[in-house]
Amino acid sequence: MKTVWEFMGPQQIIFGNGAVSEIPEVLKRFNYENILVITDKGLASTPILNKVLIPLKEGSFNVTVFDEAIPEPTLEAVVSAYEKLKEQNSFDLIIGLGGGSSIDFAKIVSLLLKYGGSPRDYYDGKKLIPGDVIPVIAIPTTAGTGSEVTTVAVINDVELELKVGLSDSYLRPRIALIDPTLTLGLPSYVTACSGIDALAHAIEAYTAKPFHTFEQGVRVTFQGAFPLTEPLALKAIETISENLEIAVHQGSNIHARENMLLGSLLAGISFSNSGTALAHALAYPIGGKTKSPHGEIIGLLLPYVVKFNAKMDPGKTAQLYSLLVKGNENLTLDDKIKGLYQYLLSLNESIGLPIKLSQIGIKQDELSGIAEKTLEIKRLAGNNPRALSKNNLLALLEEAF
Repeated sequence: MKTVWEFMGPQQIIFGNGAVSEIPEVLKRFNYENILVITDKGLASTPILNKVLIPLKEGSFNVTVFDEAIPEPTLEAVVSAYEKLKEQNSFDLIIGLGGGSSIDFAKIVSLLLKYGGSPRDYYDGKKLIPGDVIPVIAIPTTAGTGSEVTTVAVINDVELELKVGLSDSYLRPRIALIDPTLTLGLPSYVTACSGIDALAHAIEAYTAKPFHTFEQGVRVTFQGAFPLTEPLALKAIETISENLEIAVHQGSNIHARENMLLGSLLAGISFSNSGTALAHALAYPIGGKTKSPHGEIIGLLLPYVVKFNAKMDPGKTAQLYSLLVKGNENLTLDDKIKGLYQYLLSLNESIGLPIKLSQIGIKQDELSGIAEKTLEIKRLAGNNPRALSKNNLLALLEEAF
């Protein structure tokens, strides 16, 4: 039984409307000069990029912009970026600007520019990252992944038909700079996908297997739920659930946008310590078989996973019911589980997301392979509160199909 847990986070968080103007002072404090900004072409064509570049240029920094990050970054795209950038690799800081995909892209490029090789070298079960990577400042323009404060970078390995999470404390951004004004005007679909992902992060962090059930002396990036992750996750659940639908349907509501970023941040800090579990483990093989965004897949799976795990900790299930459903507290546990399940299905439908795997192109004869690959994602599967088998995963997938 494990008796020790440790809590880790970014070196600095800067949060608030207009926070992007703080960039020059932050960089001067750390003596950074040669800056690589990684973003995507869509964002580069908007005024958001200039909100970052103007204060950098006014501060006389040497700035290179790489705008070829892509949604759901592929192994090929990340390696291509590394090949293009390695000859001019005098960078002492990378700024990841955009959604979670761009920030993940920046994390992996920072790793490759420092140590070379391939992202495959660092997949689960492979070698550990040897030390510090090039420092990253993460500036999110969506509220969902929490990548600005997490140890995880997700990559789509098309050849293996698998999305894989590289996870190591060295990948956590040095600074998270969070400006809610950068999320104004975000399309409702992107808001929905990213927001439901943040809610899932918080729920899975809260309900993860308790830290003391892990083996003593074995160091893992994801430690299970412990006393500091649980209150952060609960506050994230409350904040996100009260603002997600408003942010989706009222894109210019700055109060809802600010709260969604706060909820995403809290969830990110929580799950980067405790870890996510079954919804994210299932999402990796499913994501390799469909073009659906990560958040859409996670949202679809969440009702089924919550119901699957609900009896492992009745107290936590009751707490989730109180926060999300806000219904009759005198119901039986089974009725509360049904209420939670229906709430999450209805939430997906309210924000325009699918609720069945068949809706995103998954075929029934693929379910067995998905179950088998899920069991191989040991970092996440091993963090789930309920023991997993091919049979019980298949039953869950059949229900979600």
